Amino acid sequence: MGTMAYEIPVTQARAELAELINRVVYGGERVVVTRHGKPLVALVSAADLERLEDDAAVAEEQVISSVSSIGPAASAPGERRRFGIAAEHRGQRDGGN
Repeated sequence: MGTMAYEIPVTQARAELAELINRVVYGGERVVVTRHGKPLVALVSAADLERLEDDAAVAEEQVISSVSSIGPAASAPGERRRFGIAAEHRGQRDGGN
């Protein structure tokens, strides 16, 4: 997206809130409100927030899909002994509990 954010101290933002809202909604700007020079909150349009949330959901789905496609890895007998693993879960057998 690459949109630069306009930074403003919280004390100034209080006095200019209506103008800041107009800059965000109609000017497409992002405003970062700071306290002591550190980011405190960000003002973004509702459409921009929805887009950011959608991007995050897509990224999350991609991670889940990638992890799900890896599948289980079988350990070698030597590895089980090396780490002191005495048993191995093999899943449920037909008719078993």
